[in-house]
Amino acid sequence: MKLVKQIAVVVISAFAITSCIKVEVGDEIINNGGTTDSTSKVLNGTIDQSRTLTKGTWILKGYVYVNNGAVLTIEPGTIIKSDVAEKGALIIERGSKLIADGRSSEPIVFTSGKPSGERAPGDWGGIILLGNAPTNRPTSPAPIIEGGINRPYGGKTANDNSGILRYVRIEFSGIAAEPGSEINGLTLGGVGSGTIIENVQVSFGGDDAYEFFGGTVNCKNLIALGTMDDDFDFDFGYTGKIQYAVSLRDKPADTDQANGIECDNDGTASLTEPFTRPELSNFTLIGPYDTTGSSSNHGFSNRWRRATRFSLVNSLLMGHRKAGFSMESAATAQAYKDGLSIFKNNIVAVYAKPYNVAAEAETIFTAAQVQAKAESEGNRTLAAREDVQLTDPFNFTSPNFLPLPGSPALTGASFTGLDPFFTPTTFIGAFGTSNWAQGWASFNPKTNAY
Repeated sequence: MKLVKQIAVVVISAFAITSCIKVEVGDEIINNGGTTDSTSKVLNGTIDQSRTLTKGTWILKGYVYVNNGAVLTIEPGTIIKSDVAEKGALIIERGSKLIADGRSSEPIVFTSGKPSGERAPGDWGGIILLGNAPTNRPTSPAPIIEGGINRPYGGKTANDNSGILRYVRIEFSGIAAEPGSEINGLTLGGVGSGTIIENVQVSFGGDDAYEFFGGTVNCKNLIALGTMDDDFDFDFGYTGKIQYAVSLRDKPADTDQANGIECDNDGTASLTEPFTRPELSNFTLIGPYDTTGSSSNHGFSNRWRRATRFSLVNSLLMGHRKAGFSMESAATAQAYKDGLSIFKNNIVAVYAKPYNVAAEAETIFTAAQVQAKAESEGNRTLAAREDVQLTDPFNFTSPNFLPLPGSPALTGASFTGLDPFFTPTTFIGAFGTSNWAQGWASFNPKTNAY
């Protein structure tokens, strides 16, 4: 997350707006970077009436906006490739919906239009959902989403419904609309709790995998693979709940600090309410296994800063380069000290500094005091990543995140005091003895045949 993201570039925004003509769909022969496909259909412009994309292959050309209360429905098994020359992005505006309800056997895939072996982060934009749920920004004028989109988000409807994303893969996103302002794999601006987001994978994103700007949306079963920037980024008063999420980092990273979780109340560390306070359980956050050749910008498992609050429980923090649980502002550290933020029943096994304080947080805690508090509240600090005893977590193209027999991750979870949204488990991390990613997720999309 970068502060310059909050300002849209006028030239790019004007181009996006003027290019938003009526949507064009239909059978065409597409020459997409040298690949001819007579069965593909084209999707571009503006969708202002409800429409269904039938199962098959579609080419997304440029920024496509869904507005005027329209519902865009995508059938299970559909493949949406970005045009190579006119890199696409799909933007669902406030009041409209995206129904991308795939199946485990037929996921919906948004991906690069380039052929196997040539795909890379930034080949296209990503998916942006904009809703009417609360943020800690003013409602008039409403905040504008990042990435050169020039569209507002947020409101006063906590249970606002932006649709369904279920069994969906988002691959090779992250086009830079302006310097320092890329589109994330999945951007959620003021998205409400009436929205369903389950079983979603973002792979090889050029910016964040998931970024939540305020809102109340809840999620289950999220995967982030090979993200260039942050895997999970929270800002502007997000107060939703997420259970079961895994991230696995590759050696490359963005020029910005790249973390498992990055979380701010806002860009100036104000005390504006509602405070950003994600409620998170059963996360498995995995840094790059080998520091040799890995970017020095790989950062923390958790980076809690700028007056944020948080609740992270029953989770694994493994292998991150600079630190595990880190706090970087006095207000953030004070909220943790006062019990307004929670870090309990987690396992921390990173390269160095399992517990870290920086900047003004050092006026509230020392790192040793943070570790003592954490370990008194059910957290376990392990000497090495291997001590967690997952089956094959660092296998980048075919990982197995399940705990081995005897793993400390198989026990120690507690759901006392948590919202009924969270399904009680005995295990720590995203996986116990069953693999919810099996069948629909893909860990080698660079060479998949689409």
